[in-house]
Amino acid sequence: MLLRFDWVERVVHWVNATLFGVLIFTGAALYLEPIGRLIGRRALVEDIHVYCGLALPVPLVIALSGSWGKALRADLHRFNRWTKEDRDWLRALLRAGPERRRSLGGIRVGKFNAGQKLNAAFIAGSGLVMLGTGVIMRWYHPWPLTWRTGATFVHDWLALAIGLVIIGHIWMALMDWDAMRSMFVGTISRTWAKRHAPAWLDGEDGPPAPER
Repeated sequence: MLLRFDWVERVVHWVNATLFGVLIFTGAALYLEPIGRLIGRRALVEDIHVYCGLALPVPLVIALSGSWGKALRADLHRFNRWTKEDRDWLRALLRAGPERRRSLGGIRVGKFNAGQKLNAAFIAGSGLVMLGTGVIMRWYHPWPLTWRTGATFVHDWLALAIGLVIIGHIWMALMDWDAMRSMFVGTISRTWAKRHAPAWLDGEDGPPAPER
């Protein structure tokens, strides 16, 4: 077995996943009247939504701030590094079924494929935008009306896009149970790495996968 995610990465992932879940649920309660009526206590729901949003970057900042975040920093470097193989991976998605499978099978993917890198970049960027627009909406007095109106528009539609991306992320995770399991226990088989992440196994995209 190989170590894919250490305990710091797993804790950050599941804490943030929980915060995202609370944000989606409370956001739905604030914007969808049937859910809001069912729950009630709108002011409390709004406070939970706001402070969970403010807390979202905290686990990542804490994880990156000490020596315990070495593996996480290495993975963030992988997310920020785009290679020819990543571009080939994206082009292969545009091909027909059998040809797409053959093309993807011949690409030496690193620890994260191009789709996972795009997902991470979108979530990180949109999270910052949601944080900024949410602050304007919650503490609106210092801001001009045009800013408040624009913040509300961006916040609402970006929330919908994030929700759809998260649904897609969960769906893809469920399609590969070995990869999903590694986010719980940290380890994954060498066989999986040879098939799905050979460049990571050989250390071509950063530190090679450690044995467990």
